[in-house]
Amino acid sequence: QVQLVESGGGLVQTGGSLRLSCVVSGRTFSRDIMGWFRQAPGKEREFVAGITQNDDRTAYADSVKGRFIISRDNAKNRVYLQMNSLKPEDTAVYYCAADQFGVEVRTGVAGYDYWGQGTQVTVSS
Repeated sequence: QVQLVESGGGLVQTGGSLRLSCVVSGRTFSRDIMGWFRQAPGKEREFVAGITQNDDRTAYADSVKGRFIISRDNAKNRVYLQMNSLKPEDTAVYYCAADQFGVEVRTGVAGYDYWGQGTQVTVSS
């Protein structure tokens, strides 16, 4: 059974930082491209960041470039999202997702096969 479990969300003030973590089980983690998405109330789920299998390529949404960093540890089956200089507009539920056997980071929701349950990030002004 494939499971993706996010953690690390919470309440933070504007300008603060959070580090999200997602642990994957039931799959050969190192084969999957991993992505982070987010969904704010009343909005569609949107791409935040993605990383290829061997850490060699990353992609970011324009809205988070320069502030967020995605990384992974294949030995621990974990993907991380370091979020710095947080803004109120970053408030959302954050989801990690796995694209099995992907070649390039995809930015569409449909490109991912497995999803976590999400973790809430709230940035107060």
